[in-house]
Amino acid sequence: MATSVAGEGQPSLNGIISDTQTKKLTDLPTELLEHILCFPVLKHVDICNVSCCCKRLHDVCHGRGKVWGHQYKLRWPRLQRFYRQNECCDWLREYKTRHRVGIQIRRTVESISKRFFTEVLAICECGRMFVQENVSFLCSKLTQRSVTQPCVGQVLGDSFAEIESLGMPEHFCEDELLFILNSDKRKSLTLKYYAKKILYFLRQQNILRSLKTFLEQPAGQQSALEGAVLVDQYCNPLADVSLDSISAQVDEITEKVKKMLRIKNPSHPSLRIAQGDCFVVEDFDLQRQVVCALNSVLYEQLQYKGNEFDYYNPLNSYIHQVLLRHTGIPISLSVLYMTLARKLGVQLEPVNFPNHFLLRWCQKPRGSEDIYDFVYIDAFGKGKQLTAKECEYLIGHQVTADYYSAISTTEVLLRMVGNLLNIGKRGEGNEKSYQLLRDSLDLYLTINPDNVQYLLLQARLYFHLGIWPEKVLDIPAAHSGIGSLPAWGSGLPGAAHAGAHPAQETSCDIPEVKRRSAPEHLEVQYSVGLIMKHKRSGYNCVIYGWDPKCTMSQEWITTMRVHQLSNGANQPFYNVLVQDGTCRYAAQENLEPHSAPLEIGHPEVGRYFSEFADTHYVANEELQTRYPEDMNETQVTVQELYHRLTPGSGNQEQAPASDQNNHQAMAM
Repeated sequence: MATSVAGEGQPSLNGIISDTQTKKLTDLPTELLEHILCFPVLKHVDICNVSCCCKRLHDVCHGRGKVWGHQYKLRWPRLQRFYRQNECCDWLREYKTRHRVGIQIRRTVESISKRFFTEVLAICECGRMFVQENVSFLCSKLTQRSVTQPCVGQVLGDSFAEIESLGMPEHFCEDELLFILNSDKRKSLTLKYYAKKILYFLRQQNILRSLKTFLEQPAGQQSALEGAVLVDQYCNPLADVSLDSISAQVDEITEKVKKMLRIKNPSHPSLRIAQGDCFVVEDFDLQRQVVCALNSVLYEQLQYKGNEFDYYNPLNSYIHQVLLRHTGIPISLSVLYMTLARKLGVQLEPVNFPNHFLLRWCQKPRGSEDIYDFVYIDAFGKGKQLTAKECEYLIGHQVTADYYSAISTTEVLLRMVGNLLNIGKRGEGNEKSYQLLRDSLDLYLTINPDNVQYLLLQARLYFHLGIWPEKVLDIPAAHSGIGSLPAWGSGLPGAAHAGAHPAQETSCDIPEVKRRSAPEHLEVQYSVGLIMKHKRSGYNCVIYGWDPKCTMSQEWITTMRVHQLSNGANQPFYNVLVQDGTCRYAAQENLEPHSAPLEIGHPEVGRYFSEFADTHYVANEELQTRYPEDMNETQVTVQELYHRLTPGSGNQEQAPASDQNNHQAMAM
């Protein structure tokens, strides 16, 4: 550690006689040593090695010092918000803890695919992709899809519990999961797939706890805006949505309204209301000025509007999307309108009017409940003011006076979640619609846990999505008035008998290993991981499974007009993940290799594949176990299609056109 010095009495390079004392690095002041050891190229291993050199350097690298604090901040920058500035903390201990948690979480996530992949496939192949006849909306959607669609709602509860049981600060776990998700986009797809599911679950658990705390507050202290944010967060747990950010945007709109109001009436009392003050403008003329300014800013200046053309888009119900897109439905726009009005001293009340959510504005002294003493505001209709009779014209039929009454914040949330639930029912039978349906059911039953109809619907949905039977059976058990569930096996393909118990269905045989070399598989042309194009429908997809012939029910074969194909059902069929997020079952004669392979943006890609390799997907270990000979076949096919060079040229050979020109009706 000694620095280079000149000998006694000998001149140094600059011509000055140096002294005889040898200078060492450890002789430098502590502040300078810390500055050197905080150089960005030094990693934690380097600091550990330095601290082992001598007592002096060991003391400089002590746990509460600047050096380990710098290492911690360098390695985990997202965690800095959890520490106060200049906080004296044992950074070495924090570093060790965070490092250990990261290793444990990664090991847990890596183990999930091995533990669940085979069981999930078994569930799928046992026909659990149809539900009871009395959940007709699900059944009608599923008849249009492949029976071997993945169990998109699979709950990996054991793994979540393992992570929660680490007993470490939750932000440590979340940061590691985010680190996994933000790594190389095209690699570690399976690891990212399960990391995303775990992060989704952990955040939702936090939001549910916040929602329960919110519901325990006195009704007068509950804010409709805060409730709407909690609903938004639960349905979009991976989005950056917070009450603070939403409130800040609402405050910006409030200031615009004040600016407009200042032009009309510089002495208006609403202009003196500070943020957070609870103040009510009593004079009706002054209230009217606020409402007029609010309408002018919201609908004319900022161009907020009701989404008449895409009414059932769930984005219309999420408050952060309403603020971003300036578009919503009656209830989401009403929550925003009511919040803005109250910030300016005008009390508006929510009205649970059928088919069209409204706000009411009392025109008489407080306490009146006569429906004709109120003006009703249609936030969806650009703030139009209606009489009680005109409200009936809005929906085309008469209603009783009860529908004009004000409702609580809890009832507002139930209406909002109910809308999302109905949108989920109307969905396309893909991952997003099932997730929305499940999320909205969870929210609804958190707010109103005694709704028997939705408890049973939740149980049936969980059963359909492949969630473990114990979880399904826990749902009706939570309500003593439900009694026993219906015969789950009734009407389900693959059930042993009409009254099959759900636990019996999970004991399916492990899915068979499919070898291309087997005599019955010789007609299978394509392999898992290949990126394909559907000749008739034009969609892009990736193969994640195949059968030597169609294994669907006769009803599905008839519905999808498979008999009109030139080779009918007696040809290989492929399970494919489609770019639009659906999972389909396609006939071999309708597929051809894609001429310009591209990534398939399907949420389930990571369940089956570990990497996108420019021209194809690489199957993960579990899918390779299922199709052990497909990997070599995929490599050979890719080499022939995309990597073989035309003799005498430097251009890639074009993918061969298929010689199967099918003009028959297509199967999905």
